[in-house]
Amino acid sequence: MTEGAFTADTMVLFAILGMAAVTYALRAGGYWVMGRVNVTPRIRRGLEALPGAIIVSTILPIILQGGLVVGLCIIVAVAAQLRMKKEYIAVFCAAAAAAALRAGGI
Repeated sequence: MTEGAFTADTMVLFAILGMAAVTYALRAGGYWVMGRVNVTPRIRRGLEALPGAIIVSTILPIILQGGLVVGLCIIVAVAAQLRMKKEYIAVFCAAAAAAALRAGGI
């Protein structure tokens, strides 16, 4: 190996630092851009709808790929979250539902 060659460890370090720099630039850039946008009622409604759209676009492929059991577990998690208002209880209920459904042969 030559003196100036990069090892796998340094390449991983450069990759992590690069990803961190890009992530920071995107976040800071978003704040910078939004500081220059006139927020009209239409833009405000769009921004308020984003969290729900992001959740649906994240969860829907998981449900479609995971099938009935995953869909039922997500329904259980949502119901538990709405009822108890505690994330860890919702996760526990979904895991318990998954275990019960898998044990039942579904």
